[in-house]
Amino acid sequence: MKVLVTGGAGYVGSHCCKAFARAGWEVVVYDNLSRGWREFVRWGPLIEADILDPDALGAAMRTHQPDAVAHFAALAYVGESVASPERYYRTNAQGALNVLTAMRDAGVGQFVFSSTCATYGEPTQVPIDETHKQAPINPYGWSKLIVEKMLADFDRAYGLRSVALRYFNAAGADPEGEIGERHEPETHLIPLVLRAALDPDVPVTVFGDDFDTRDGTAVRDYIHVLDLAEAHSLALERLAKGGASDVFNLGSETGASVLEIVAAAELATGRAIPRRIGPRRAGDPPMLVASAEKAKQTLGWRPQHSAIEEIMRTAWAWHSREK
Repeated sequence: MKVLVTGGAGYVGSHCCKAFARAGWEVVVYDNLSRGWREFVRWGPLIEADILDPDALGAAMRTHQPDAVAHFAALAYVGESVASPERYYRTNAQGALNVLTAMRDAGVGQFVFSSTCATYGEPTQVPIDETHKQAPINPYGWSKLIVEKMLADFDRAYGLRSVALRYFNAAGADPEGEIGERHEPETHLIPLVLRAALDPDVPVTVFGDDFDTRDGTAVRDYIHVLDLAEAHSLALERLAKGGASDVFNLGSETGASVLEIVAAAELATGRAIPRRIGPRRAGDPPMLVASAEKAKQTLGWRPQHSAIEEIMRTAWAWHSREK
């Protein structure tokens, strides 16, 4: 199987490229490198182009004739989406529409989509399963939900089958150290905590310590990027065998609080983590934890690497080397 991977130079996309290549699939990366990294493209050729360029997409489909597309190319900062909603709807929604249109025109009929738990908005129940109401509270979440709606419509109209994978908190790094989590700017908790371990002059900010949780700090579901990559491989296999379109949550089904993440980092690094308490961020729920039972039952997926200790160990190995 040949897979065109949009956003394959980014964090999750590059780990999936490595998993696809190890499965024996041919990988072609399509990325404009605005938020990806050229040195992360190691498992196939790079088409340096933008998903907002329909002509480039059409040429990529005709030239490489992929069997499937794995779509990661997107903007993914919640705060930035609130400040610049037009940019998010254009890149995430219009960009995905361009990809789907190019696929339809080229006769490519299988699509795996990097979606997000942000489509659920404020949870009304925890753990969150796929039947939970989708009511995003920011443009980022809405832009991803719009794409999910497109997928349903493209299936009905054109028979383009898809799997949407709603991640919770991607974390960790390739144990072999070839790739890892790198963002500019960095907003994710674990890299920020490890940065504080490396530089005591840059404390990590704990946004709120008065939530209704076991230690007062927000609880999130962290899933190792290797487990995410395995789920994408299983989703592609399902589509290749004729499976119907579907959606799945991807999470570890356990939550870790901010202070528990800090403690795990201190254990992994052997260093004290400087911290300060800041105010809650607007729209920050106390707890986001997945139910991934559907992915287990339908895809046969089981997280193998998502214990916080393994997440932190692989992340520390990557970040300490990056430093």
